[in-house]
Amino acid sequence: ERAVPAIEDGFKPVRRCIMHSMKELAVGRYNKVANVVGHTMQYHPHGDASIGDAMVQIGQKDLLIDTQGNWGNILTGDGAAASRYIEARLSKFALEVLYSPKITEWGLSYDGRRPEPINLPVKFPLLLAQGGEGIAVGLSTKILPHNFNELIDASIKILKGKAFTLYPDFPTAGIADVSNYNDGLRGGRVRVRAKISQLDKQSLVITQIPFSTNTTSLIDRILK
Repeated sequence: ERAVPAIEDGFKPVRRCIMHSMKELAVGRYNKVANVVGHTMQYHPHGDASIGDAMVQIGQKDLLIDTQGNWGNILTGDGAAASRYIEARLSKFALEVLYSPKITEWGLSYDGRRPEPINLPVKFPLLLAQGGEGIAVGLSTKILPHNFNELIDASIKILKGKAFTLYPDFPTAGIADVSNYNDGLRGGRVRVRAKISQLDKQSLVITQIPFSTNTTSLIDRILK
């Protein structure tokens, strides 16, 4: 189950440990990512590299963490700087929607020394907003990301008992074909195309790319 996000809060265990650690360290100012990683190791039994990578992935989604420094670029595929050079703090959104100690179900950390949340009481459909994928023993999941504002509108319609239509949306933009989406069920698919325009007789301009593609890999394919 460590490889699959929980439907209750949208987090894999390592990311939940990171968010819990950041709340414990939250004083309103930025913390070095290396400091957060070290603190998180009290709750997550694996190495600092996996924690740092997971934290960068959260930060690149630009929702739960305010970042400072070079956190890489999902469009170009550039990696983040070393954890000792970049900083982070919880966003106002995260502080508002992730935490409520009185209604949080708690368990013990892997070594039995500290309490940690089994799930965070998230007030927002975070799993749909960020998407998630993972493969574990006997199960796998792949959930595509969705538009923040559309999720808010859909949530309001659910509370009012109204029907709504919701499709995936991607941070790298692109032109999506959802004709075979199948409501997100197994067998459904979304086709995303790049947006390309002709600048002159010798130049094409690519302004939007498919999700999970970056410009570095795209250039390599063009050259080949």
